[in-house]
Amino acid sequence: MKLTVAWIGKTKEPSIQALTDEYLKRLARHADVEGIALKDEPALTKLKSRVRSTLVLLDGSGKQLSSEELAKFLGDYQDRNPLPLLFAVGPADGFSDEARQAASVLLSLGKMTLAHELARVVLLEQLYRAFTILKGHPYHLGH
Repeated sequence: MKLTVAWIGKTKEPSIQALTDEYLKRLARHADVEGIALKDEPALTKLKSRVRSTLVLLDGSGKQLSSEELAKFLGDYQDRNPLPLLFAVGPADGFSDEARQAASVLLSLGKMTLAHELARVVLLEQLYRAFTILKGHPYHLGH
């Protein structure tokens, strides 16, 4: 499975970059994964138009999934769809209505507001957790 996790904006905090790198490295054991920083929403639109993929936007109005439900989504997607998944974390003020309409899936990490850099790390950790659930790895059960 090919995954791209894109985020809008430069990483300001070295600890966020370190966690991003760590979870991308862990994810690479389970999927062909790429992390990419984008300048703005138009850069995401351009990326989406260049590479055929299924766009999943993180959005407060999106569907909330448990870790097990996210694993099922990834497993089902992997079994039935050859297109890469493009997960996108927006800027601090969120995505435009146009971006939301262009997305195939809107996903929410919960009702609490998270800083967008922190949301990226939470998404990466949950993607890693989902793959460990699919593989029967004890990571999920130990936390």
